[in-house]
Amino acid sequence: MSEERRFTVEEADAMLGQVGAALERIRAARQIVFARGERVREGAGGNGGGHEGAEYLEASATLKKDMEWFAEEGVIVRDPESGLVDFPAEREGRVVYLCWQLGEDRVAHWHDPETGFAGRKPL
Repeated sequence: MSEERRFTVEEADAMLGQVGAALERIRAARQIVFARGERVREGAGGNGGGHEGAEYLEASATLKKDMEWFAEEGVIVRDPESGLVDFPAEREGRVVYLCWQLGEDRVAHWHDPETGFAGRKPL
């Protein structure tokens, strides 16, 4: 993407259903990848890992697909485990991030690019 997309609060809020579902899939897929990865590598010389290998490959494909979706939409995944994402936006003529975390009802915070989550402020 040549130019970073800018979101309004309303646009970000409208995406939360999709964002939340994708984050849940990413979290579940990461658990499988971490849990199965070593066993799959050990079994790769034999039958490719069998059932665990198939789970690993499916989880890897899910991770790739969902992370690509975030990139295409212009939403930045900061921490998939806690479900933290940023939506690039403009506030008073400068770039800021609308900040949302899985479990929150709506986008209600923002922060400067330099401060990150620690610098979250209410909208």
